Amino acid sequence: MRILHTADWHFGKTLEGRSRLEEQIAFVEELNRIADDQQADLILMAGDVYDSVNPPAAAEQLFYEAAAKLTANGRPMVIIAGNHDQPERISSATPLVRGRGIHLLGVPAAEGLQIQIPRTSETAVIAPLSYPSEARLNELLTDDNEENLIRRAYSERVGLLMKQLSAGFRPDTVNLAMSHVYVLGGVETDSERPIQVGGAYTVDPSALYTGAQYTALGHLHRAQAVKGEGMIRYSGSPLAYSFSEAGQAKSVTMLDIQPGGIPQMEEIFLTSGRPLVRWKAKGGLTEVYQWLEEGRDPNAFIDLEISLQEALAMSDIQNLRKAYGGIVNIRPVYPETEMQEQFSERSQLPVHELFRKFYERQTGGAVPEDRLVELFLELIDSEDTLEQLNQDQDMQ
Repeated sequence: MRILHTADWHFGKTLEGRSRLEEQIAFVEELNRIADDQQADLILMAGDVYDSVNPPAAAEQLFYEAAAKLTANGRPMVIIAGNHDQPERISSATPLVRGRGIHLLGVPAAEGLQIQIPRTSETAVIAPLSYPSEARLNELLTDDNEENLIRRAYSERVGLLMKQLSAGFRPDTVNLAMSHVYVLGGVETDSERPIQVGGAYTVDPSALYTGAQYTALGHLHRAQAVKGEGMIRYSGSPLAYSFSEAGQAKSVTMLDIQPGGIPQMEEIFLTSGRPLVRWKAKGGLTEVYQWLEEGRDPNAFIDLEISLQEALAMSDIQNLRKAYGGIVNIRPVYPETEMQEQFSERSQLPVHELFRKFYERQTGGAVPEDRLVELFLELIDSEDTLEQLNQDQDMQ
């Protein structure tokens, strides 16, 4: 059985007011080609269909068109709600699409799904847990405000639900789980709306292990595996949705699974989205215009940081935007700003590292011996000494 795992489409999302609709349309076309070329038997979409609970009409139309294309040849598809989705909106079209093999799950289900795969004559048993917010779980997790206790209660409740949903797993079926949660240890980016306060509403990987051969996750936008029993994976978002995702390769996950077997996984990289790139122009405006003349990153959205000696005029900003419409952010950096950033970075260093840097400056690059560092540390017996060291470095 061949399974295609995708998530976090975020239809309707913009980038600083710039529409991503054309890129999202291109992604749907690419995903459909991949599903056909890879002979996918089943598609799992692990939440965040939309970017908001009240998406624009164009986003809803794109979702319905995507679901129709992906299931046109009778291929079944399972879609769960994510933390950005309004659960009733996701499931509202169920009466219209049930006959096409499209399963729309807004709120956490009471039992798993069983889906027959005609090509292989196999059965997929799926434990699908839509985004389990405290409100959707419909219970107070704990009366205690301590983060560790809240996390433990949340993980335990998610674990109980996953066990309930996976009760139909059998040795002769392909056993799958899917959810939209933040699992401890996952790498976040700025474009994911937090689904936890601090680390409270996070899930321990052990809560997800119920004997599934593969667990398809949504929420984190970087494609990544989760350490835990079994194969657990985030497919990531199809587009880079914030500059914290600059440089990330976007992909979907393709799996080949037999009943009782170990999944064979392939990451298929996408080409449809515009890249997000950060430029740091230490050479000022001259360097930026040189890059533009060279055609650097011609199809990208740009987050531009320019080192300047004088204030950036409004005419300069307008000229830059006229020269290349893909420039999204323009941030001038002045010498005093750079000094403040350096001081901020330095203030986070331990005392012995501050002394080493100070010594290297004073001696033209010599490295202090360990014994000298130890003697210095013995001399520090007040905050005034450390303060003086910082002031001396600032004067250099």
